[in-house]
Amino acid sequence: MFSNERNHSEAGSTDAPHMSLDEVREYIASRFAEQMSIQSLAQLAGLSPNYFGEAFKKAYGQSVMDYLTELRIGHAKQLLRDSDLYMREIARKVGYHDEFYFSRKFKKVVGVSPSAYSRDTRKRVAVTSAAAIGNLLVLGVVPVAAPLDPKWSPYYHYYYQEQIKVHLSSPEADLDEESLRKLMSAKPDVLILHHEHDPMVRKQLLSSGIECVEIGAADWREQLRQTAEVVDRQSVCEQWIADYETRAAEARESVSQAVGADVFITLRISGEQIYLYSNRGIRDMLYGDLALATIPELKQLSNKEITLDQLAQFNPDRLLLLICPNASTRRYWLSLQYHTQWRGLNAVKNGQMYVIPSNPWFEYSALAMNRMLEEAILMLTGKNPAPSPVPVHGVT
Repeated sequence: MFSNERNHSEAGSTDAPHMSLDEVREYIASRFAEQMSIQSLAQLAGLSPNYFGEAFKKAYGQSVMDYLTELRIGHAKQLLRDSDLYMREIARKVGYHDEFYFSRKFKKVVGVSPSAYSRDTRKRVAVTSAAAIGNLLVLGVVPVAAPLDPKWSPYYHYYYQEQIKVHLSSPEADLDEESLRKLMSAKPDVLILHHEHDPMVRKQLLSSGIECVEIGAADWREQLRQTAEVVDRQSVCEQWIADYETRAAEARESVSQAVGADVFITLRISGEQIYLYSNRGIRDMLYGDLALATIPELKQLSNKEITLDQLAQFNPDRLLLLICPNASTRRYWLSLQYHTQWRGLNAVKNGQMYVIPSNPWFEYSALAMNRMLEEAILMLTGKNPAPSPVPVHGVT
């Protein structure tokens, strides 16, 4: 990629090996508090200062000095949040000997002075999953960056596309280059993760002063508590969970009166296959909080293929269906409704069959669980519950 770089070398007379651009960038990240110049960094790469500066910006999308400033200000934000150091000490720790110059630089980059930033304890939070959005919203926090799309996160896209300023690409195990660039531009203080990410991506985020916190709990209540610790909203969290438990208990009684001892089965239909299906949200909501009767297979996570003969043996009183939206599945679903064995099921004959949407039933978060609860009440009792308020504030 840089085969012609040595023609621009200022250091060709020395025998010391030269660094690649990646190595120089790593050098800057590891020694950002030291005094350094374009000239000294160019010498490390064996390039002229002008060519080095152009090559660095072309490779990484920002100038050398902008990258150095980003590192210094990012670490200054961490120290302002997490330490009791005086301003002059923070300035020196991140590479500025003049605290007043540091203050002006900080305000130019962040938008507020270091002292004002220190007083404002709210963290700018970014997330990489829809579930993390849901957990933040019930705590009253809107993330500054999150994966939003009208197809796979329609609820958040519809209600929060204006408040969430930076829209990341689809939530995947690894952030793609575009999403990483957008994420960095949002200048979050902390990134909440629900799955593993590339260690190099984490290292890059950390070097820019962005704290990475992985939410590892299996249960949504504990996930919410872990999230609350990150944004210092523990009391809001406990109150929300307590209110949810009250709503769930009331719903359980109301639904029990409506359905009695009816046996429920949840199915997922994809292509020309039928699956006994139970994800964490369905398991915890239908067969946990609402205590609906079901078969043993669905009291745990399940995505097991099942035939019509096997389904007829279970012959449930009520069916809940998740139907994939692709064309082949729709064709199969249309034909299935005319199949004699399907029409002979008790749930179908008695009109106790419900098609439920992937959103929110594929999401596992506090907000999604609350939405499932409200949908289940309406679906099974015919009563439309007053939607519980979700207080949120914008983060600027």
